[in-house]
Amino acid sequence: MTEEETQAAKRAAQLRRKIEEHDRRYYQEAAPIISDREYDRLYQELLDLETQFPQFVSTDSPTQRVGGKPLEAFAQIGHRVPMLSLDNTYSEKEVASFYARITRLLPNERIPVVIEPKVDGVAVSLLYEKGRLRHAATRGDGAVGDDITQNIRTIRSIPERLRSARPSVFEVRGEVFMDKRGFAKLNEERSKAGLPLFANPRNAAAGSLKQLDPAIVAKRPLGILFYGTGAVEDVDLEKHSELFPLLEKFGLPTSERWWLADSFEEILNAIRELDKIRGDFAYQTDGAVVKVDAFAQRERLGFTAKSPRWAIAYKYEAERVETRLIDILVQVGRTGVLTPVAVLEPVTVSGSRVSRATLHNEDEIKRKDIRIGDTVVIEKAGEVIPAVIEVVKSKRLRNAKPFDFFKHVHGKCPVCGSPVRRDPQFVAWRCENIQCPAQTTRRVEFFAARSALDIESIGGILADKLVERGLIREPIDLFELKTEQLATLNLGTEEAPRVFGQKNATKAIRAIERAKTLPLSRWLFALAIPDVGKTTATQLARFHETIEDIAGSQLLRDVLTYHERSDQNRQQIANRLIEAGFAEKSKSKSEKGAGIVTEVGPVVAKSVLEFFESEAGAKLLRRMKQLQISPKIEKISAKKAAKLPLADKAFVLTGTLPSMTREEATAKIEALGGHVSGSVSRKTDYVLAGAEPGSKLAKAKHFGIRILTEAEFRKMLAR
Repeated sequence: MTEEETQAAKRAAQLRRKIEEHDRRYYQEAAPIISDREYDRLYQELLDLETQFPQFVSTDSPTQRVGGKPLEAFAQIGHRVPMLSLDNTYSEKEVASFYARITRLLPNERIPVVIEPKVDGVAVSLLYEKGRLRHAATRGDGAVGDDITQNIRTIRSIPERLRSARPSVFEVRGEVFMDKRGFAKLNEERSKAGLPLFANPRNAAAGSLKQLDPAIVAKRPLGILFYGTGAVEDVDLEKHSELFPLLEKFGLPTSERWWLADSFEEILNAIRELDKIRGDFAYQTDGAVVKVDAFAQRERLGFTAKSPRWAIAYKYEAERVETRLIDILVQVGRTGVLTPVAVLEPVTVSGSRVSRATLHNEDEIKRKDIRIGDTVVIEKAGEVIPAVIEVVKSKRLRNAKPFDFFKHVHGKCPVCGSPVRRDPQFVAWRCENIQCPAQTTRRVEFFAARSALDIESIGGILADKLVERGLIREPIDLFELKTEQLATLNLGTEEAPRVFGQKNATKAIRAIERAKTLPLSRWLFALAIPDVGKTTATQLARFHETIEDIAGSQLLRDVLTYHERSDQNRQQIANRLIEAGFAEKSKSKSEKGAGIVTEVGPVVAKSVLEFFESEAGAKLLRRMKQLQISPKIEKISAKKAAKLPLADKAFVLTGTLPSMTREEATAKIEALGGHVSGSVSRKTDYVLAGAEPGSKLAKAKHFGIRILTEAEFRKMLAR
């Protein structure tokens, strides 16, 4: 090695140590000792040295935190110790019951507990071996998660090497979050770029960790707090409270506040004190976690099927704030429905700035007597969607007038100016012009959505621009787009152009081509036929081979005829439907004669047949044939359907599943013969429950219905 190389290696090592020290002071102690400009100068000097002498670049260099090459997909990592979720409660009484329960299980013992903030982020697990970061994973199903090591390495507050003594194995659990100020800035930048805004910091953090390109993650203001361990070797810990100083010693960020208590009164005081100060934290919190301190006591308390008995998460009620309703805007949806939206004086709720809130429909406005100029109470429902809860009538202006929806829009669609009519069935006003640009854009977005044809990138501003530039007039036009048209499409303005680009255009065209052979059920859902949701689309696809078969379906005609007739021929139609597997004999005692229950009812049958008999439906079938669109056949014979492992089993999904979307879970259930319902009844066989399940879970418990976790559901599928 030359003298120049020796000096370069020495200086690079020196710079790395300095930058790591400044990162620690900035991210973990919030006490920087140099300015951003000075920090940037050190960073640039190191970057220049590593560019000139690439042989001295190390994997744990601060310059490598900008991310590596984009991944094709996430690999899977098994957790050495399962990552279990906690039982949640919004009730102080249930916290009291929790403490009383553990006291009964460990009689005559003092049971100290730790109370710490519940960070509203994404649970992750990091494994350090001999002090070096080996890998990082999401919670997944608790046993296996996604490998997000490259994305985690972009978070500067996470050390590549532990400080101080380095255990041979140290698996540490924490929560990745997005800094509240950083979140506001990120949304501001996305707004300027014409991109859809993130709903809240948690969604933004989760979306960031799911990015396949670490370079994108590196630009997001992510942080992390550690709160627990998994597999650990060479570390002597007897209490959870001993973990906090150890994490600090290792250079791992942890909560700035936590409490010890050994009575319900002390627990309650800690929960309330945390509620008073949590707004000052850089990250968003939605509750307090109560954990038994001593590991020996935890071991004796044990676990239920999905959560530890020694911990509970108390969640605070959603924050409500007052603000003034300045105006009411009316938006037009893909079906032409006019939706009122409250324009508010901007206010901070649950950590994010809010200037819009949903008003649902005209009847909701009348019921709550909401008027322009009113002081209103808003809440982020589920801490995601802002909603107007009530009006503070004591602060109402004297000249405030009742809101008249029809007069407010002057009887016309606010987008195309066509007449609007009130649809009594859906308690909504609707634009009657099916060529309305707003409807076109929304129909295109719906058509291309992940749950429909999953056409990558076609949504939001791109859908708007495609309609605005006249490149498409209806969703099926997507299949005539050329790569060159998309590549040169300006998503910005004439003054500030932003071209879609060749790479993005190529990906979008590939997704469009792939959609031509997607399953028939997806196509039926994507066409937005009135009364045809995902479940109905799946049912229809199981009994028909092609979309032409559905357009002229004898089964659907038989359903209509059966419900219209009362003569002896009705029995023949019933037998025909039963033989085809499209109906079964009714168990209802009120049904006279040969009563049957059909796969779909007469309303759906009429809606589908009328859609394809219409001029627009006939044109659609012709276009699909011309464009060589051939949806994948999903038809299953009645005999085969009866033999499927989940045949006739009814599922209800509730809450957020750890590693699969509801759409994915539904597809797995339906592929095995089961069906998914939107509500719990005595006929429900299983409820698949994730995090924050809501009232469906309570109803399932009341009926004694079997409740599955995702892990149990996966085992069922495997069997």
